[in-house]
Amino acid sequence: MSGDDDGSGWQLTESDPGVFTELLKTLGVPMIVDDLYSLDPDTLASLQPLHALIFLFKWIPSSGDSTSTSAGQSDPDFPGFFAHQVVNNACATLAVLNALGNIPSLQTGPHLAELNSFTTGMDPQTRGMVITSADWLREAHNALSPPSAVSLDGLELPRKSEDAYHFVVYLPITGAVYELDGLKKYPVRHSSYKDLGEGWLKEAREVIEARIATYPIGALEFSLLALRDDPLPSLQTRLQEAQSAGNSGAAAELHSQISNENSKRQRWAFENSLRKHNHLGLIHSLLVALAKGGKLSAVQEQARSIMQARIEKKKASGQDMDED
Repeated sequence: MSGDDDGSGWQLTESDPGVFTELLKTLGVPMIVDDLYSLDPDTLASLQPLHALIFLFKWIPSSGDSTSTSAGQSDPDFPGFFAHQVVNNACATLAVLNALGNIPSLQTGPHLAELNSFTTGMDPQTRGMVITSADWLREAHNALSPPSAVSLDGLELPRKSEDAYHFVVYLPITGAVYELDGLKKYPVRHSSYKDLGEGWLKEAREVIEARIATYPIGALEFSLLALRDDPLPSLQTRLQEAQSAGNSGAAAELHSQISNENSKRQRWAFENSLRKHNHLGLIHSLLVALAKGGKLSAVQEQARSIMQARIEKKKASGQDMDED
């Protein structure tokens, strides 16, 4: 679960595919994470091979309690990799590790391979303690956390409790869909599946849709990410084959797909570079300089005018207003 900082040293993480993909790169895993806006079969098919679904949801104790098993069945004899979450804010990385630990023949970097080997045979609680004690893993997790806000310590202002969010993962293990939630005592076994049609994704979709249905209609307190093979190597191989065969139509389509993938990686790299820098000090200095120069009020009025113009433009075009 992710909420207020508890002094564990683990910081909040965004539910962003670029963040997760960078973490996988650090772990030496040749996979990426993509946003998933729909669970329809065509969308899921376009992301194959797809290994796991990472689900982020608003933590509601009455319905998301760590002991709740309203769907599925707790499996105390789970044969795979499972670690408990023992500190706040580590749930994103823990969800990724719980997924990766159950993917057969997975290529990993030396640090993750050593961690997996060292924790073999440990109970989930001990394994979770070892994982969250790994300095290199905590540093990789924190490297892409949002910059810290301006500290209000010492001002004796009332503290407001923030909503807590939590990551869990769904994936196929030994012929069934499992839910791995580090706050639950055991993994949860959902329906079994057959390797026909959609396979495990059909069962996973039903479980996730049922969970989303427990929220009020129109609620946006959740997001879904797909853990999948990196498509670039396959696309590049197919492009070479199409070019060798003289299939210009297929080559053009593959060129477009590769270009889209590269553009996405460039955007992720730029956004991650922003996450690694705290610009609050610069912003504060600029505001102080404007105030000392007597220009802050004028800038404020200009900003209000620009915002009002945006609002009027959106009203005129009939678009829904976005929160800025």
